[in-house]
Amino acid sequence: MLRLVLALLLLGAVSAGQSPFDGSWVNKMGERLPEGPISYSLTEETFRCSCAIGGIEIKPDGYDHKTPEAAYWDTLNVQAVDAHTVLLIAKKAGRTMFTEVDSVSQDGKTLTQMVKDTTEAETVTIETQNHRLEGGRAGSHTTSGIWKAFKASRSLNGSLIKYTCTKDSFSAETPLGERYTAKFDGQFYPVEDDPGHTMVSAKLLDARTVELTSKRNGKIVSVSRLSVAPDGNSIHAVFENKESGGKAAFDFEKQK
Repeated sequence: MLRLVLALLLLGAVSAGQSPFDGSWVNKMGERLPEGPISYSLTEETFRCSCAIGGIEIKPDGYDHKTPEAAYWDTLNVQAVDAHTVLLIAKKAGRTMFTEVDSVSQDGKTLTQMVKDTTEAETVTIETQNHRLEGGRAGSHTTSGIWKAFKASRSLNGSLIKYTCTKDSFSAETPLGERYTAKFDGQFYPVEDDPGHTMVSAKLLDARTVELTSKRNGKIVSVSRLSVAPDGNSIHAVFENKESGGKAAFDFEKQK
């Protein structure tokens, strides 16, 4: 009986030392969707959009054009492949970071964006489907207009993450090599293997809730709040993009 009591006490001590965040998680609910609509405008002379590269206006001639330097690109190449398809290539220091193919369905009602993210050790693919809210100007490319995302998915290699939480710090690591450990001291810590040089600050709000603030070039770019469900099998994430003002919510499931 004494051995049994000691064993139970030891088991209780181990359980008490573990955080509900500890373990590997997968986003099975799909890529987070933009909260608002996006607008595209493509003519023979000009391309512009309100998406991730919003505010940029370039000539869609198939050549690399300098853009204001961002965390992950400094040039953009845009070309109309045909009447329904556009190719975009974003580079930084000559290295291709993102390749995006935007295709409009034959009925003109659906825009499919297929992105290949090559900023990681392995290529991550992201597919987003949008339905048309408004058409573009007469004579513009079929991608022109206002669109609203309704479905998105990300390849599995870009959907996995491992979390570890202690009383002093919060850590995250992906299979592709990105990782960080941020102490709960209000300071910012670097994300290793991130070409965008993101810094992360962590705040433990309670045993099941962590708030993460990301910064690049001295500027706050996003705030995320992660909350573990009472059963410990899922994490609800609320993400706010401080640059665009957009918000999104998505969920992770614990890998068994």
